[in-house]
Amino acid sequence: MVRTTIDSRLQEIANQAVERQGKALQAVADVEWSRSATPALGSDPAAYAAARGKAAPFDYFWNSNKSLVRSWIRDSSEFRQAREQGQSEEEALKQLEGNAQFMANLKRQKTMLQAGFLAVEPATGAVKAWVGSRDYNDDKFDHVQQARRQPGSTFKPFVYGAAFEMGIQPGETLIDGPVEIQIDRNKVWRPTDLHGMTNAPMTLREGLAKSKNTITAQLMMRVGPSRVASLARSMGVRQSKLDEVPSLALGTSPVTLKEMVASFATIANGGNYIEPVIVTAVEDRQKNVLESFGARASEQAMNNQAAQTLLDVLRGTVDGGTAAGLRPRFGLNGMDLAGKTGTTQDNTDGWFILMHPQLVAGAWMGFNDNRVTMRSEYWGQGAHNALFVVGDFMQQSVKAGKLDAKAAFAAPRMKDEPSLLDRAGDWWNSVFSTPSPATDPAVAAVPEVKLPEVSLEPPSLEPPPKSLAMPAPLPLPPVTPDAPVISEPQRVPAFPRPLESSGRPVETVPGTQVYRVPEATVRMPDPSLPADVVRAPAQPARVAPPPAATTSPSTSSMGAARDAVPASPPPAREFAPWHRSARGWRPSSTANPPATSWPRRR
Repeated sequence: MVRTTIDSRLQEIANQAVERQGKALQAVADVEWSRSATPALGSDPAAYAAARGKAAPFDYFWNSNKSLVRSWIRDSSEFRQAREQGQSEEEALKQLEGNAQFMANLKRQKTMLQAGFLAVEPATGAVKAWVGSRDYNDDKFDHVQQARRQPGSTFKPFVYGAAFEMGIQPGETLIDGPVEIQIDRNKVWRPTDLHGMTNAPMTLREGLAKSKNTITAQLMMRVGPSRVASLARSMGVRQSKLDEVPSLALGTSPVTLKEMVASFATIANGGNYIEPVIVTAVEDRQKNVLESFGARASEQAMNNQAAQTLLDVLRGTVDGGTAAGLRPRFGLNGMDLAGKTGTTQDNTDGWFILMHPQLVAGAWMGFNDNRVTMRSEYWGQGAHNALFVVGDFMQQSVKAGKLDAKAAFAAPRMKDEPSLLDRAGDWWNSVFSTPSPATDPAVAAVPEVKLPEVSLEPPSLEPPPKSLAMPAPLPLPPVTPDAPVISEPQRVPAFPRPLESSGRPVETVPGTQVYRVPEATVRMPDPSLPADVVRAPAQPARVAPPPAATTSPSTSSMGAARDAVPASPPPAREFAPWHRSARGWRPSSTANPPATSWPRRR
């Protein structure tokens, strides 16, 4: 006898949810692939179930993918058996294509929508429900632990968790715009989003809630792929290989559903990882315990503060993000829930993992062959296929009393603080902008003003008067005998009068006065200045007397003629009767100064 942690009631609810939602979504895939034009029958799978009876399931898919169908025939055991019997490849293909029973089984096997479901108790790691496929009789492959599929956006919490551990706050903003990441010399990665980009700032909280690829890719380059992969391994992804490349942020490395649910249970458990356990003991027929498996010890995978921040941010996915349809569709209003949706390329895989304080449940939906996908973008998203399975399970579990609808996480609901850049912008606006009033000012009531009536008749014109009546001038006051007499004022020149002790105008023009500047007087050198700075006084230049005329010039007369100055020398040749001595400048005793004081030409 094997004792497990499975809760029989929750297991039954999980089986029913997988079968019920799987059947409804199978009808959607059958109808969408039945004709060339994709039918749009709304967001309720019941409408597709009603139309399924009139449609040929996957008929358009088979007719437009004949090469793929032939490859499936070659992979069958019947084809290998025919080849072993000596038939050629073409003969074996024609024989099996003509076998209606074989083709019907092949079509049903390849186009059957599959699902996997797992529910774990986060505080103990005990597995409460495990559903490996829609029907064990039709498909014995375990999609919980054996199947490795790309997780898509459900891998993004690892990127944000690593960022929060680094101290990055959920209120920080990034631009939701085009991103180009250089992978190598010849390869550039350009992540895009299904609903386009806003080219506006977006907080990390909003980026994760709305599952924005552009925001996550930028954050990945800031954190680093190796750090993200290391955190994912610590939190629960321990068997699958993770490629440490930028695209890992969008879930490109295949993982199992068990690993992903265990990782989300780590978040719900405050950052403590507990390996999921399903078998607790093995007993014989006499109920003797042959082997027991106790509870696994917890491991600190990420710090508690970062785990609580991440859980609070993931609340936004359910409250108003990509999983906003969960509460109204399944009546889960008022419950403290957090989770993440995921969709892979071409709608191949759909994921949804939901966290409740008492239980973490996750589901995957898709086809065994990833070349078969949901046809429409709407039904191919995890928010519109895997979410239905988890929502159905949670709804029935609450009704059965297995979950407390009022249970709450220990993680508080946080209010994002503005980043440093946002605070700087607020300061700038407060300094250089006019603050808006706290409340709108009251508008005073304006009394109604009655406007005068306007006549639409044209005005009547009158001729101008022949003469204008001028008013009589006012009488002037009488003049008394003692009144002062005002004469014409004396005209004053516009320029200031020079201050001289003597000298009167010698020539007068009406309105102008002309003055003669007296000759400058001789100024003596300032005795207080040093000897080498004494200036020559300014006085009229004295001209040396002309030399006596001679008939034959001699040496002395030539020198005198050379040193003499003409009777009317130019100003540049004038000299002052001063000469320099050992004691400074001294006045000359003769009219002719020493020869050394005269300027010389060369």
